[in-house]
Amino acid sequence: MIYWNLFLAFFIPGILGYGGGPGTIPLVEKEVVDRYGWMNHQEFSEMIALGNALPGPIATKMAGYVGFVQGGVLGSAIAIFAIVAPTLILMIGLLSILQKYKDSPKVKQLSQNVRPVIAVLLGVLAYDFLFNSFQGIGGWQTFIIALLSYFFLEFRKVHPAYVILGALVYGALFLG
Repeated sequence: MIYWNLFLAFFIPGILGYGGGPGTIPLVEKEVVDRYGWMNHQEFSEMIALGNALPGPIATKMAGYVGFVQGGVLGSAIAIFAIVAPTLILMIGLLSILQKYKDSPKVKQLSQNVRPVIAVLLGVLAYDFLFNSFQGIGGWQTFIIALLSYFFLEFRKVHPAYVILGALVYGALFLG
């Protein structure tokens, strides 16, 4: 039964998650944390932070990690397949139609109309992470990490992977 639940937990966000990984993160969180209870919000936040520090698509890293924790290597394979299967099936099935209408103004308008929805989903996710951080490590630590991250990203133009790694090191040294 766990393999079927893993498949559903990642197949559904794979179908509904328009825009790739960032669009699927809140959907995966709803399945993994709220529906199945495999993780709490703190663990999910840590998985996202670690996943963002590694190369590759975030959705497949989430699926691989959760699948492995819940069902071992087979669970990991099933979860990864489930998250990529909707895109794979649609791309194979709709490739000719996509090529025909790729420059259509209606298709471009559809993409532009979906972007604000994804922005709101990411905003809600960021708020949840911020709220959980305040509860977990306190306001000052959260403020310090956010301020340093902003400084290094915006003013020093440090690559985001190094900022995430720095936040992980800060957490290990001062919050561990």
